Amino acid sequence: MTFQYDINRQWSDQFIPQIKSIVGSHLLQAAPDMLDMTQATDLVMLDARDMRIAARVRRPGYADRYPYQFTVRSRLPSGAETELSKIVNGKGDWLFYGHANASQTAVERWYLIDLNAFRAALIRQGAEGLCWGNKCNPDGTWFTWFDVRSFPADPPLVVASSCT
Repeated sequence: MTFQYDINRQWSDQFIPQIKSIVGSHLLQAAPDMLDMTQATDLVMLDARDMRIAARVRRPGYADRYPYQFTVRSRLPSGAETELSKIVNGKGDWLFYGHANASQTAVERWYLIDLNAFRAALIRQGAEGLCWGNKCNPDGTWFTWFDVRSFPADPPLVVASSCT
């Protein structure tokens, strides 16, 4: 692993407790009365299988400039497999995409994105039907950005958002 990865991972991991709180509130729902009365169950999972959730938090300054975009790493100088490749190949269920506040102590804006809806849009519409682009960073990594507004309404891309 590279030194840059370690620094970025340490920075982004500080937001995991907040991300868990946000995502958890969308995975759990109140149990039906019959389960509560007969099985000591107050909460149930939205989906009974494992949920694989990717999390990305951007540094301050991007939320105002790109309020409807989410980015996914699409190329690395090393040639290693990227998040975009993994997602397109069926990995991951949801993507938590947030923006750090100015003091970098909390996530201030976020989207919870259904990666199955993302893949469905790519299959049904192809890239030409979506608003997207590529961006190269000074360190040689590439990101592909997508505008959430360009995705079809069904199935919905955005599971939940603080931006409503």
